[in-house]
Amino acid sequence: MTTSTFGSERELSPEQREGLLTTLKARFEKNMNRHPGMKWVSLQAKLEALPDKLWSLHEMERTGGEPDVVHYDSKADEYTFVDCSAESPKGRRSICYDREALESRKEHKPQNNAVGLAADMGIELLTEEQYRELQELGNFDLKSSSWVVTPANIRNRGGAIFCDRRYDTVFMYHNGAESYYGARGFRGSLKV
Repeated sequence: MTTSTFGSERELSPEQREGLLTTLKARFEKNMNRHPGMKWVSLQAKLEALPDKLWSLHEMERTGGEPDVVHYDSKADEYTFVDCSAESPKGRRSICYDREALESRKEHKPQNNAVGLAADMGIELLTEEQYRELQELGNFDLKSSSWVVTPANIRNRGGAIFCDRRYDTVFMYHNGAESYYGARGFRGSLKV
């Protein structure tokens, strides 16, 4: 995984930080339907005080996720960012579900796994419910698909679930957790 060379592995340079904030602000302002009534100024102040969260957002952006705010919890004063790229992020595709699945492959192993990569990035895979909520904000994964959090009763039997949108309908499917495809990645979320 490529990380920043400024200071520590999880620290952005001032230029990276400013570039990311500029990108996030432009996306925020362009897509107000995803966060009606929210103000960028409040969010920016919070982001500037949390460099570890900015690093995770940078990783989401670097891998093609196009993160944007989709929820604000006023009680917790917490914003939720989700990958809002039209298709499953390109920098996170061709990966199996988790480390156990990766290690179980004898041949043609993918380079990584969704659960491990999300953890390395400091984000969480979307649940099926979060995926369906995202789909209410637009049409995502019309040509790709995204791994989502798999319930233990399915994972314990070797399976994993993924979702996509076809025929103007959101579908949830299953596969062996060790499977991977060029058009399947994962979407993540980050609470700030």
